[in-house]
Amino acid sequence: MASIDVNQIAKGMKLEIDGQPYEIIDYQHVKPGKGQAFARIKLKNLKTGNVVEKTYKVGEKLELADFEEREMEYIYNDGEYYYFMDSKTYEQVGVSAAALGEKAKFLKENTTTIVQFYKGEAISVKLPKSIVLQVVDTEPGFKGDTVSNVTKPATLETGAVVQVPMFINPGDYIKVNPETGEYIERVSVK
Repeated sequence: MASIDVNQIAKGMKLEIDGQPYEIIDYQHVKPGKGQAFARIKLKNLKTGNVVEKTYKVGEKLELADFEEREMEYIYNDGEYYYFMDSKTYEQVGVSAAALGEKAKFLKENTTTIVQFYKGEAISVKLPKSIVLQVVDTEPGFKGDTVSNVTKPATLETGAVVQVPMFINPGDYIKVNPETGEYIERVSVK
C-alpha cells in the first residue's frame, strides 16, 4: 500500500486508518511556538459515515486506502440490497440498505450514481447533487398560496417525504437534494 507524509494531505483524499477507509473532510496544519508542528484532520468513515478528528505529527506517514469510484446506474433492490450496473461492462454489484441509509429513499431506477469501492467491495454510493422526482401525494395547493416559507409534506414517487411550498400539487415534478432531503425547485418535465 502507498503511504504519504502528513504534509501532503488534501481534502477528499482517501486514507486507511486502523483497517477502515476514511475520507479527509478538513484539515489544519498547526505550528505552535514551542514543540513540533502537527496536523489536525477531520475524517469521515466511508463505511459508517461517522466523523472523527485525529492529530498527527508532521513527518508521520499515513496509508492511502485501496479505493475506487465508478459511475454506475441504479437498477433495482430486493429489500436488503440495492443493485447497480456498470453501463460499460454490465457488471452488477449490490450495496446493503444499511450502507445507503437515508439516501435510499431518493433512488429511482436508472439514476446514475457513483459507487465507492474499498478493497474491491462496494461500500457506499454518492447520489447526484439533485434528483427530479414526481409528487404522488400532498394536500392540493390553492390559487394565491404563494406565501413564502410556508411548507407542507409531500410524498414522492420513491416513497420519500419532503417539505414543499404550498403551490406544489400531486403530479408536479420537483428537484430535491438527496443529501439533505430538501426541496430545491419545481421543474417541468417534457
